[in-house]
Amino acid sequence: MTAPNRNTLWGRALVDELVAAGVDAVVISPGSRSTPMTAAAARHEELRVFSQLDERSAAYFALGRARRTGRVTPLICTSGTAAANYNPAVMEASNGRVPLLALTADRPPELRDSGANQTADQEKLYGDAVRYYKDLPEPAPDDRALRSLRTTVARAVAAAEGDDPGPVHLTSRSRSPSNRRRCRTTFRTTSTRSPRTAATAPTST
Repeated sequence: MTAPNRNTLWGRALVDELVAAGVDAVVISPGSRSTPMTAAAARHEELRVFSQLDERSAAYFALGRARRTGRVTPLICTSGTAAANYNPAVMEASNGRVPLLALTADRPPELRDSGANQTADQEKLYGDAVRYYKDLPEPAPDDRALRSLRTTVARAVAAAEGDDPGPVHLTSRSRSPSNRRRCRTTFRTTSTRSPRTAATAPTST
């Protein structure tokens, strides 16, 4: 499979594994650093996409949907303070044993603790409230790295919906989301279609 860049390839692999694990919807709060995951979700024909600009509202929408369906509805947001807005819903999901998956974008390691715009320490951001946490490696266009990514995503969904359901957190770091160097791999995804207009999640009050 050919992708515009490694970040796009990484996003497609991640979203494809979510669907393979039984996920049927995601809630997105758009942002630059999370663009590869957002675009991959919007293109996937087996995934319903809800768009909510406010991360706190998005998290509570996903929490409510999980309470109703018993299945995780992953959250996708950009780096920095955006991820911190998930925290109240993460705490409620932990105490209420409700499946929740936060997929937060992050800057590369060299920009951490550098004073760069929209950087924050996202390492174990939600503390002991999550059932599983993983700081994903930087995107790499090779089959071994992609298989590892898929394994991690499958484990995260299983942890969220397991015997002790609750929130899990994966943070995906990358350098330039708009890097246009093309890459090719033998990795294959399930069917996709052209981007579509996402549904808008109701705003919580």
